[in-house]
Amino acid sequence: MDLLAGWKRSGYCADFRLADVGKEIIVCGWVQRRRDLGSLIFIDLRDRTGILQLAFDDATEEAVTEKAKTVRSEYVLAAKGVLRERSAKNADLPTGDIELEVKELRILGKSDTPPFEIIENCPTAETTRLKYRYLDLRRPDLQRNILLRNKVSKITRDYFYEKGFIEIDTPLLMKSTPEGARDFLVPSRLHKGSFYALPQSPQIYKQLSMVAGFDRYIQFARCLRDEDLRADRQPEFTQIDLEMSFVDVDDVLTIIEEYIARVFKEAIGVDIPTPLPRLTYLDAMERYGSDKPDTRFGMELFNISELVADCGFGVFENAVQAGGSVRGFTAKNAVKTLSRKEIDKLTDFVKGSGVKGLAWVRWGEDSLSSSFGKFISEETMQAILQAAGAQKGDVVLLIADAKNALCQSVLGLLRCEVARKLDIIPKNKFNFLWIIEFPFFDWDEDTQQFVAMHHPFTAPLDECLPYLESDKAKVRAKAYDLVLNGIELSSGSIRITDPELQDRIFRLLGLSEEEAHAKFGFLLDAFRYGAPPHGGMGIGLDRLMMQMISAESLRDVIPFPKLKDATEPMSQCPSPVDPAQLAELGIAVVEQSE
Repeated sequence: MDLLAGWKRSGYCADFRLADVGKEIIVCGWVQRRRDLGSLIFIDLRDRTGILQLAFDDATEEAVTEKAKTVRSEYVLAAKGVLRERSAKNADLPTGDIELEVKELRILGKSDTPPFEIIENCPTAETTRLKYRYLDLRRPDLQRNILLRNKVSKITRDYFYEKGFIEIDTPLLMKSTPEGARDFLVPSRLHKGSFYALPQSPQIYKQLSMVAGFDRYIQFARCLRDEDLRADRQPEFTQIDLEMSFVDVDDVLTIIEEYIARVFKEAIGVDIPTPLPRLTYLDAMERYGSDKPDTRFGMELFNISELVADCGFGVFENAVQAGGSVRGFTAKNAVKTLSRKEIDKLTDFVKGSGVKGLAWVRWGEDSLSSSFGKFISEETMQAILQAAGAQKGDVVLLIADAKNALCQSVLGLLRCEVARKLDIIPKNKFNFLWIIEFPFFDWDEDTQQFVAMHHPFTAPLDECLPYLESDKAKVRAKAYDLVLNGIELSSGSIRITDPELQDRIFRLLGLSEEEAHAKFGFLLDAFRYGAPPHGGMGIGLDRLMMQMISAESLRDVIPFPKLKDATEPMSQCPSPVDPAQLAELGIAVVEQSE
């Protein structure tokens, strides 16, 4: 049965304005609400563009009015009528000056009473809304998010197409390779006991596209990683993935900076000044205690290790003597907010991050109090306050630890926690920066050896090549991250294409020639046939959208997301499968005791 036989929609509900008064139109959509005033009935009809009021009055045919009386929330309607000017206008609606005088009405679909109201900022629990995600997605705020995402996608494609990039698909079923996160595995029915992996990223295939001569690659790539979730992480996400041949670091960064400026301007009307600031990894850790610092507020770190090396306070002295440091930051005008009780909470916070405690100085209007003041001289205390740039009303927070990296990273976390407590993080501000020159190697405490900080195809800086064997801690990489407001949006690098250098790196990472060939043989073989110098990166589209709209969670910008436990309430996946399917795959599920 064709419910729209002979009817064709004239436009979307919010397309019409006062200039259209007198036109006969047909509109379709969902019932937001119905108001029955006896002789008058009004129905707010909603589609993805907004709302148009349908009017039924004494001039309306009785059969049409009676049909309107049966309509309920979320019914799907088609209405034909003539646009007229409203007597009672609504300045809050783009269509608030007009209404549709309905002549004919068709009910295209009935609806049960929804489990929650389809409104902006719906207060219903998220788990319930995700169970009925198809209803949740009808809400105007979520629809705006998805429509903005579509707009960003179009701007992205337009920009990269104009820059000569070619959109190339890469496989979803691929070989499992070590890339830093746990793979999702897919069993092969035809090759029992063997598995495909779902791609953590298209890294190897996009590099092969460079070897194939395509020069500039772009893809909206689906990436899947079996890792623990949080507000800015999902098991599957979309990456704006790109790779370029015959480029250096500056070429890649310039392309991305121009893209960022364009997409923010065209999508949300925000000007992003370029070039974007750059910080080396070492500078970022020294100043902010993070390789993805939020620079929307101050409270930069300082190092007072030399000052307190012989101060008389054992905690400070022991940290410095063990090769560590004493570092901190000053929270300006924070003495009222950071009471002793609040500082105790912050102490518990840092202990949970791996350090033994938090030292502090509170400089009140009438007195100065400190957790360590009785152990040091007045002269040393004044020197600490001067180094901290502290004044009356400020609170100085300090951490001492034998491990410099731990000291920095915990202060980085504490800095953001204090900023939230002080409510000093500006809203609707977009602070981008590049973090460059990452360490090539990372020290693994568990194995007591150096491991690759990035994937093993990342190129070291040329001036660091002499230190590869002799001093791994000195080696820096041609790697770069794009950071926005404390969130890593993108990561990339210039790649190794010299087979001899690649073999050297594999050996340094403890991979034998046989192991390297087993894991990456097809890529290494490709590099023997003329590999151009190349580099690239991947921009997290979901994280980009999350920042653009100041969302609290990725779930606000992904149509069908997972919960923190990686389940989807709507379809109830993951779920058991038929034993016959497992048998066909040669797989047996073994129950494990708790």
